[in-house]
Amino acid sequence: MAEEQNGVPSSPPPSSVAPLGSSVISLVNRLQDIFARVGSQNTIELPQVAVVGSQSSGKSSVLEALVGRDFLPRGNDICTRRPLVLQLVQTKRNPDGTEEEFGEFLHLPGRRFHDFSQIRREIQAETDKEAGDNKGVSDKQIRLKIFSPNVLDITLVDLPGITKVPVGDQPSDIEARIRTMIMSYIKIPSCLILAVTPANSDLANSDALQMAGIADPDGNRTIGVITKLDIMDRGTDARNLLLGKVVPLRLGYVGVVNRCQEDILLNRSIKDALVAEEKFFRSRPVYSGLADSCGIPQLAKKLNQILAQHIKTVLPGLRARISTSLVALAKEHASYGDLTESKAGQGALLLNILSKYCDAFSSMVEGKNEEMSTSELSGGARIHYIFQSIFVNSLEEVDPCEDLSDDDIRTAIHNATGPRSALFVPEVPFEVLIKRQISRLLDPSLQCARFIYDELIKISHRCMVTELQRFPFLRKRIDEVIGNFLREGLDPSETMIAHLIEMEMDYINTSHPNFIGGSKALELAAQQMKNSRVSLSVTRVKDALDSDKGSASDRNGKSRGMLPLPRQPNGVVIDQGNRVQSDVEKVIPSGNTSGGGLGWRLPFVFGDGDNRPAVKDDTDSKQHIEPIHGMEQSFSIIHLREPPPVLRPSESSSESVAIEITVTKLLLTSYYDIVRKNVEDLVPKAIMHFLVNNTKRELHNVFIQKLYR
Repeated sequence: MAEEQNGVPSSPPPSSVAPLGSSVISLVNRLQDIFARVGSQNTIELPQVAVVGSQSSGKSSVLEALVGRDFLPRGNDICTRRPLVLQLVQTKRNPDGTEEEFGEFLHLPGRRFHDFSQIRREIQAETDKEAGDNKGVSDKQIRLKIFSPNVLDITLVDLPGITKVPVGDQPSDIEARIRTMIMSYIKIPSCLILAVTPANSDLANSDALQMAGIADPDGNRTIGVITKLDIMDRGTDARNLLLGKVVPLRLGYVGVVNRCQEDILLNRSIKDALVAEEKFFRSRPVYSGLADSCGIPQLAKKLNQILAQHIKTVLPGLRARISTSLVALAKEHASYGDLTESKAGQGALLLNILSKYCDAFSSMVEGKNEEMSTSELSGGARIHYIFQSIFVNSLEEVDPCEDLSDDDIRTAIHNATGPRSALFVPEVPFEVLIKRQISRLLDPSLQCARFIYDELIKISHRCMVTELQRFPFLRKRIDEVIGNFLREGLDPSETMIAHLIEMEMDYINTSHPNFIGGSKALELAAQQMKNSRVSLSVTRVKDALDSDKGSASDRNGKSRGMLPLPRQPNGVVIDQGNRVQSDVEKVIPSGNTSGGGLGWRLPFVFGDGDNRPAVKDDTDSKQHIEPIHGMEQSFSIIHLREPPPVLRPSESSSESVAIEITVTKLLLTSYYDIVRKNVEDLVPKAIMHFLVNNTKRELHNVFIQKLYR
């Protein structure tokens, strides 16, 4: 091994590896530069070596020793604050035996830095430009290429050191951010991991080995580097660490001795440090058997060999991915067609694209698209679904009187009579209530128009014309033009829908042939009241029969108690239901029997002689008259209660009021069904005319006006 180290150019293994390394590593470096320029470095994962370690673990010292020059920012605080992609390129010496070493930055093409102190200042300036000058960290790369005859072809990525406590402008979660940044590099299977750990800390607590174990659990691509061997506690050594007996790695460990901060301040050269490093390993008996595998030169050779072999392993898959990408790009390039130079040719091409787009849009709406989906509804089928299954079904499920209680209807009837009692059931409450119900149809109608607008926008986005792939800006302008045109078409649709609802509310056509009419409504209401009375009588008879099963004394008591029950408080006897019905039947012929108007009356609002509580009225009259005769002897004043701020009609269980409410509900339901059917028919027609069909007719003209001219 010693002979191999001392005679790299002449020994067979290095000479056999060097051509491989110089060829494939330089090839990968060129690919990295190309991908970095085009901004697609994430599409193909290229082999590289990521340097991982905690802050002040000696990562920068290792990199400088590999290069043999001082060029990295150094200090006690965090120094590496942006990922530095370092490409080492081995060059030949000049014919006169002189050496030329220089560096180039990818962001400064063509400029060579022969002074490595200028490279340090440029790295610092670029870091401050992106991450600030107060310890901030950024994940944007700096790419540096160093040409020297004293290096081997290696590509390294110097990552920020893992820190625990935020300082300066660092966020509170700086540790998590740095770990995430490091993991984004080392989790890639083509990336080798150089885990740097200081020897004066417990290897079991190494942050670098911990993260490497997560990204590479098998340890197939992790190389361990043990630094600071010269400052370990007296009586301890790192022999077991270097032999892999503590934390085993398949690629093994390499021990190095870097310059300390004092050596840097005293300008001790790296060459002198390498000589001292070799003397350290040779002079220590515990490391004498490991001297041939420790030190910076051995690390450089090992990295070069492992990286070359790693590239050789991943090269077939890399080549396949590149070939696949080339085929895809070639196909995309072919789809763009030939370049058109003349204005006439460009105009014809644009006109052809616009015509194809309009045809594709109309085909999707009409269901004539060649790429018709068989797994879901699309295009015009979705529009039909919105009209029938969403809009119409939603209106059908609405109860015309669902938000109108009997108290609401009673209140409307009382308000319509003003200061007088109603002699007829008034038409005003019917018109007020039906207009209120018709107005509820406006919102779902407008929502339906919005749904169709959204579907047309989706259809426009799905219209894929092959030629549009060549012109992404034209595609963007087409989307803008058709979006504005559809918004302009939505306004007249919504205006027309609003007019339709207003027309229905402005004229209540009670002469409509399908309208139930007042006479028919009154007849149905009386029949409902009769049915309800019959069911009520049956219920009471059943209850009476059940009560007869009690004791004799209870039955006698209940019989005496049931004598006044057949008569209601207003004097109407329950058994006179047939008489009430006969009065209703007598009134119906005198009204409008055509079924078209509301000019009908109820006998209940007038009252009958038998039903008037005459005795009660006389008693009340006497009670009011007697104090008047005795006013000379009495000076008492009668105070009236002030009316409350909110008045509701008194609850009444009279049959006249019940029939009035029932008749009003029947009229509301009948007329609401007529209006609902009109809306279900006219709203889709308005949307199709102003929005859908108008777009198909005028879209080509709009494109010519907005884009072609």
